[in-house]
Amino acid sequence: MTDVTGASADVLHTLFHSDQGGHEQVVLCQDRASGLKAVIALHSTALGPALGGTRFYPYASEAEAVADALNLARGMSYKNAMAGLDHGGGKAVIIGDPERDKTEELLLAYGRCVASLGGRYVTACDVGTYVADMDVVARECRWTTGRSPENGGAGDSSVLTAFGVYQGMRASAEHLWGDPSLRAKRIGIAGVGKVGHHLVEHLVAEGAEVFVTDVREDVVRRITERHRNVLAVADTDELIRVDGLAVYAPCALGGALNDATVPVLTARIVCGAANNQLAHPGVEKDLADRGILYAPDYVVNAGGVIQVADELHGFAFERCRAKAAKIYDTALAIFARAKMDGIPPAAAADRIAEQRMAEGRGLGAH
Repeated sequence: MTDVTGASADVLHTLFHSDQGGHEQVVLCQDRASGLKAVIALHSTALGPALGGTRFYPYASEAEAVADALNLARGMSYKNAMAGLDHGGGKAVIIGDPERDKTEELLLAYGRCVASLGGRYVTACDVGTYVADMDVVARECRWTTGRSPENGGAGDSSVLTAFGVYQGMRASAEHLWGDPSLRAKRIGIAGVGKVGHHLVEHLVAEGAEVFVTDVREDVVRRITERHRNVLAVADTDELIRVDGLAVYAPCALGGALNDATVPVLTARIVCGAANNQLAHPGVEKDLADRGILYAPDYVVNAGGVIQVADELHGFAFERCRAKAAKIYDTALAIFARAKMDGIPPAAAADRIAEQRMAEGRGLGAH
């Protein structure tokens, strides 16, 4: 079912001609008093209520926002299936500049919109939204996770997201080099915000040589001042060309792996926290043809969703950390399946996730 009340022609075209397809429900939300304009996309509830974050971003158009919501929701279905969660995939996007447009009234209006779905969608943090925002949303909607401990939540999910990506890197190193150690390996991280800076801590502790870049110079400066063996580079274009790079970790927005970046990428492994890193179908084959091992993004960045799902049942950090540690084994299983089937790891992960969704259960469903 798709609610398209008040949708523009461009939005309608995006909804009904999207190459993602198969979404169960798309809701367009608007509250004139607060200025809220949002899109909630539910891709699948085959494994349970759709679970996914709320992105607050200044999209150039409503059609662009709808396209992003559809793409992100689909990715959450696959992520939740591979993480063994009893949840389907959904995503919400709020159109606007979070620095300028975010208000308490707008977040409360958004909470009412999510609540109107009656539990089919469970929301959490994403780009542009934070724990404090979820506390506000939760005042109008009980299907909200990623709240502060003071308000019955688990707090910042980026800690376990970074831990899961780190486990994915170790698994990639084990598969490629026969040793999970990242000591003395050159690792480039694009985006050292909520997740990226925690990932830096894991890698520095292991003795890796870390290169970082971010659009916010102050964030980079804080990290390089804290760690002498972390080096800053000007931008992502320079980062992906660093000589001897072992691992490239895209940890900002999606589309990092595309026709321009893949041919010049020096890294042997790509493993990062960003969602939807492959700009279009076929990029995974381009990576494989160059001998670059790609750890599917929705597999390795699942630590955060493991945490917010656990929050619904009474959060226990050590239990969640143990689940996130299994990302190591999941990644190894995907690489083995890819080798056996003669396909890229991204295709292997998709096959496994699709099988689980078709069966209507996650790893932990029974």
